[in-house]
Amino acid sequence: MAKTKKSAGMTGHIADADIRLLRIFRAVVDSGGFSAAEAELGMSVSAISIAMSDLEKRFDMSLCQRGRAGFSLTDQGASLYQAVLQLMAQLENFRTDVNTIHVQLRGELNIGITDNLVTMYKHMRVTNSLAQLKRRGPEVKINIRMMPPIDIEKSVLDGRLHVGVIPSMKALSGLDYLELYAEDCQLYCGHLHTLFRQNNNAINSKDLFREEAVILTRGVPDSGRQIMQQMNPAATATDREGIAFLVLSGEYIGFLPTHYAERWIKEKRMRALSPEQLHYQTQYSAITRKGLPQNQVLQTYMEELLKAENDRPGF
Repeated sequence: MAKTKKSAGMTGHIADADIRLLRIFRAVVDSGGFSAAEAELGMSVSAISIAMSDLEKRFDMSLCQRGRAGFSLTDQGASLYQAVLQLMAQLENFRTDVNTIHVQLRGELNIGITDNLVTMYKHMRVTNSLAQLKRRGPEVKINIRMMPPIDIEKSVLDGRLHVGVIPSMKALSGLDYLELYAEDCQLYCGHLHTLFRQNNNAINSKDLFREEAVILTRGVPDSGRQIMQQMNPAATATDREGIAFLVLSGEYIGFLPTHYAERWIKEKRMRALSPEQLHYQTQYSAITRKGLPQNQVLQTYMEELLKAENDRPGF
């Protein structure tokens, strides 16, 4: 019986050349393929291909497949990608820790934010705090990722993100929470909907609960879920933009944050339905991982968020 050749795995120390190849690998995966990574890396497809081949030889792994079906990772490639993300986060934390020796802030702030919060333009806590961080550390690089709340929690816990901004539904034991803002949500219909021109006094809750509604599938507090359980769930959406699409179609009603719907209210393309009775609030918080080693960039940013809390209410 022939013996299966055992993989030699990685040998020797991790060198600068290895780190370079791993950075190229991460960029290729994040971009979704060799060609898509050209601009970000400033390398030709052939040079990227050579680098990936060198990495596969160095680690004795098959990392990806590409062809007519497109770019995809092997199981080994997917596992290595997760390890690379953690390694890069650890390297960045090390660099940031070393830079705390200097008076001038240097390093990165990786922040994850739930979708569609930028329209809270009347309440600028996150934005103003980022501005203050940049003023205190002009060389600080800020990286923002728009992600679902559950992915933000995971990324903060495993170190890929320094801080996240999410709806705070259920507190996780491994995270610290700083309350930021209570977001108001109301029920809306679009200008093409039959309810758009009806007087609110002529509309009762029972009538509304019979209307076809689009329901948000995540990030809804208990107070909102209690209302939605009484509605007619004809469609679902994973985020507020999806709800807005369907409400604007004129076929559905749905809950949206007041700050997000404001633009369409001004354009007379949406209206609130029974706002006095049908509304709820979502609390947003900044999250960080408990027990993190000192990170001057993150510490400075959180200081600015606390100052913003004392200076003004809101986001």
